[in-house]
Amino acid sequence: MQLNLTKPLAFFDLETTGINVGSDRIVEISIVRVNLDNSTDILTKRVNPTIPIPEFSSKIHGIYDKDITDAPTFKQLAPQLAQFLANCDLAGFNSNKFDVPVLVEEFLRAEIDFDLKNRRLIDVQNIFHLMEPRNLSAAYRFYCDKTLENAHSAEADTIATYEIFKAQLARYEGQEQVDDKGNKSIPVKNDMTVLSELTARNKNADLAGRIVFNDKGQEVFNFGKHKDKPVREIFEKEPSYYSWMMQGDFPLYTKKIITQIRLSMK
Repeated sequence: MQLNLTKPLAFFDLETTGINVGSDRIVEISIVRVNLDNSTDILTKRVNPTIPIPEFSSKIHGIYDKDITDAPTFKQLAPQLAQFLANCDLAGFNSNKFDVPVLVEEFLRAEIDFDLKNRRLIDVQNIFHLMEPRNLSAAYRFYCDKTLENAHSAEADTIATYEIFKAQLARYEGQEQVDDKGNKSIPVKNDMTVLSELTARNKNADLAGRIVFNDKGQEVFNFGKHKDKPVREIFEKEPSYYSWMMQGDFPLYTKKIITQIRLSMK
């Protein structure tokens, strides 16, 4: 199938030293750039992360310290990568939550402002989740093997949701899950605090979720003593908090966002 493109679309994937957006590093990057005529160019590079690769990460992607000793650093590769990605929209699997934030951090660390404003971000995982049935009726069929009668009746929907919840606990409690980075966990437990944290969702203002939008569309802090408080309000009342964040161990993109907010206040 030919893609209907108005600009090149770059699919990419990263292997990294870990899953911390702010502190982990890329050890391999592969990009498939789909050009306007649907021809493709592929660029794959091993990267010296300049920090040790933890053994648990190496066991996942098979890249060990000895394999990247002579590889260029990201800063050395950055100009070539930026050129290869010039004028491209970006795509990947779970890329909006992980790969894009990590890539932007690496570019900023290399002193290249890799601007996302004019780039469309396409997350293939989100399309998958959107198109596979995720509504209440589909969940009721899947988990309870029943047809939901009187759908959109508040009582019927509520009872169905309760039955689905119990069926989910029965199906998944104690079941180990391995994510695409090889990390193992047992995410579903019959514990309401655990389940609340598991199912929490926020609309991020930055890529790491330190700053989120509230119901009014305001940027608010999503951590620390000022959690849920508007960023502008805190910066006005406590200017030192901005300085503390800029000097702290926050992702560079988070610092970029709070700087934009700060500058907009002048």
